[in-house]
Amino acid sequence: MINGKKVVVVMPAYNAEKTLENTYREIQFDIVDDVIIVDDASRDRTIEKAHELGIKHIIKHEENKGYGGNQKSCYDYALKLDADIVVMLHPDYQYTPKLIPSMVYIIANDVYQVVLASRILGRGALRGGMPYYKYLFNRLLSLFQNILMKQKLSEYHTGYRAFSKEVLQSINYHVNSDDFVFDNQMLAQIFFQGYEIAELTCPTKYFTEASSINFRRSTKYGFGVINTSLKYRLQKMHLGRYKIFEKKSDGNV
Repeated sequence: MINGKKVVVVMPAYNAEKTLENTYREIQFDIVDDVIIVDDASRDRTIEKAHELGIKHIIKHEENKGYGGNQKSCYDYALKLDADIVVMLHPDYQYTPKLIPSMVYIIANDVYQVVLASRILGRGALRGGMPYYKYLFNRLLSLFQNILMKQKLSEYHTGYRAFSKEVLQSINYHVNSDDFVFDNQMLAQIFFQGYEIAELTCPTKYFTEASSINFRRSTKYGFGVINTSLKYRLQKMHLGRYKIFEKKSDGNV
């Protein structure tokens, strides 16, 4: 807890048995109050490993709901636990949990409502093993979105994020895709509601056990990003109306 605000870390997991322990052991529990892991019908021992580690809040999807569907369960459960700050951390150990204090302090001190851990700030992405085609796609798509959305993020595609409760209660994330573009739709929704987003430099590491989507899925994601950006610009210009940009009327999950 920081400044009287409850901090909850959510981990959307899929086949994370080999990396979950390293990720979990680096979480600083003098700051983090609860950890939630949502297993998206993994084919390995992710659930068993979570129990071995003593993780209290474990949710298992009997059928795979997709990366976006997994996050919906994560945020719903975090809000039910009355979290004030929610950190989304992948359990594949690609991002270091050691940045959690820096991320949540920004929100706890009411500086920003959303913080992203960026792999692109600095020079760590390629050094950490990011495939060059993913780095190139990241840069081009981020440039495209910054132009259409009139923002200045270094990247829109990191999977390491922290949100205030207010943000999660105001955006309609349930209408978003259940696929990987969910992440990008969330950022578009956040900007549409008028929130600003902070970024911190984050080292990253790519290795065999770290989750990563292939070229075909990356291409599909890229088209989804373009579609999201175009919808954002059209609605801002009052030339279209899209459900993902509708604000929750009651603030409930």
